[in-house]
Amino acid sequence: MADEQTLDTQIPEAPAAEAASDDLAARVQTLEEQLAAAQDQSLRMAADLQNVRRRAEQDVEKAHKFALEKFANDLLPVVDSLERGLELSSPDDEAIKAVREGMELTLKLFQDTLKRHQLEVLDPHGAPFNPEHHQAMAMQESTNVEPNSVLKVFQKGYLINGRLLRPAMVVVSKAPAEVPPSIDEQA
Repeated sequence: MADEQTLDTQIPEAPAAEAASDDLAARVQTLEEQLAAAQDQSLRMAADLQNVRRRAEQDVEKAHKFALEKFANDLLPVVDSLERGLELSSPDDEAIKAVREGMELTLKLFQDTLKRHQLEVLDPHGAPFNPEHHQAMAMQESTNVEPNSVLKVFQKGYLINGRLLRPAMVVVSKAPAEVPPSIDEQA
């Protein structure tokens, strides 16, 4: 009978041990899923943080690169005026020779300063028309150059760090219009 009692007590324990084992396995499974989710979330947060840092660095770099844009835009009319003054004054006129030399030196100083701050001049005379860098002010027939070439530059354009600051204002060539045959040629 003692053997029967031992068997009776062992039988109810087996399902309890299995239930506890199943419960532990379920808890382990749940904890592993939670751990995987937490690791995934941690990786996503790290990637997001890296993206925010990269964007902030790019914004700071752009701010440094283009901080002078407004100021440079305000100086360009001064450079234009000096260039126009030199074009309109005669280098042979002794009365204004000193003034002209002063204007040339001032213009050179402005140009050197602009170049030092990564401003490039767009003077496209003779080059093909580029609508991204040039603004066509007029079209003119020409047999001397290819159609769609820059014939004359009214105002030079400028790039700052490779980005357009001001387009060059230009006259663009076009093919001469065909002259209709005269009445004499038709007969």
